[in-house]
Amino acid sequence: MSPSGFLSAASIAQRFIAVAVLCLAAVAMALLGQHGFDMQPCPWCILQRLLYLVIALVCLVGALLRPRPARLAATGLSILLAVLGMTAAVWQHVVAAKSSSCNLTLADKVLNALGVESLMPALFQVTANCADAAVKVLGIPFEYWSLALFALLALIAATTLKQRSTPA
Repeated sequence: MSPSGFLSAASIAQRFIAVAVLCLAAVAMALLGQHGFDMQPCPWCILQRLLYLVIALVCLVGALLRPRPARLAATGLSILLAVLGMTAAVWQHVVAAKSSSCNLTLADKVLNALGVESLMPALFQVTANCADAAVKVLGIPFEYWSLALFALLALIAATTLKQRSTPA
């Protein structure tokens, strides 16, 4: 079945689960890049990881909820978070990757305020500055892969708005 065929045939819960799985796969790939290929993350990378995990959580909750208003809220929140992720990815490429320091950037401030680095250092520890974290995979900047995935997540989440009922 083609991806578009899957989306048209998938229930709302299945779409939420698909988004959550894609988010978790993105974080797994980032960790593989970090620990397996020495692609050290900057604050903007870590912020995007955090956004993927929050989207996954929202979508898993959305998959479990039955009332339409609750699913609409989960859809809206996941789309908003994906748009924030797209914004972070573009900012990382256009501005942050050209800077030797990420200290006191919005990403750094958000991560420090949330205290996620001390909560789970293996997942959220910043180990590079923005310029050093600028790497390419298959000739494409890593943050553009992230941008494309955030856009796909928003698109999949948006398709749940077209479906009417609350089937599993």
